[in-house]
Amino acid sequence: MTDHRSTDDYERHGTTDLFAALHIATAAVLTPCHKGHTEADVPSFFTLIDRTVPRTLEVHVVLDNLSPHKGPEIRAWLAKPRQRRWRLHLTPLSSSCVNLVERWFNELTDNRLRRGRFTSVADLVDAIILWAERWNDDPQPFVWHKTAAEIIEDVQCGRTTLHQIKSATDH
Repeated sequence: MTDHRSTDDYERHGTTDLFAALHIATAAVLTPCHKGHTEADVPSFFTLIDRTVPRTLEVHVVLDNLSPHKGPEIRAWLAKPRQRRWRLHLTPLSSSCVNLVERWFNELTDNRLRRGRFTSVADLVDAIILWAERWNDDPQPFVWHKTAAEIIEDVQCGRTTLHQIKSATDH
């Protein structure tokens, strides 16, 4: 008979939604946490980015395929003359690897979250903020080690495999 009791019980105490903006040249990040990932949360994050980036620079935002940034409030905000410097780019489906902030999320997960124990959402948020502050003390820009052609080939190969899996399982 197998003993199903665990000596390392896992209890989830809640979640937070972490928004992150990565400055590609410096690797510095802005990382506010929100209670959700809704259309109402995106304008405050965009406003934070807008206040942080010098007015002389364009702002290029790579977005995942979630929809909160597609709502009328964001469209109205982006339509203002002051926001002409903003450019939104959507990550192709199954291609999040081309979004460098995903690399930063991996660093956060591997170096702080995976081995952490958090007894509340506030505890989790504090750990994220402290880790991000330490990251920003000496950020190290991420460097691509593959050519654009190699990355595109990998993405196409991944899509082909994903399509074959979906076709085989009828999902």
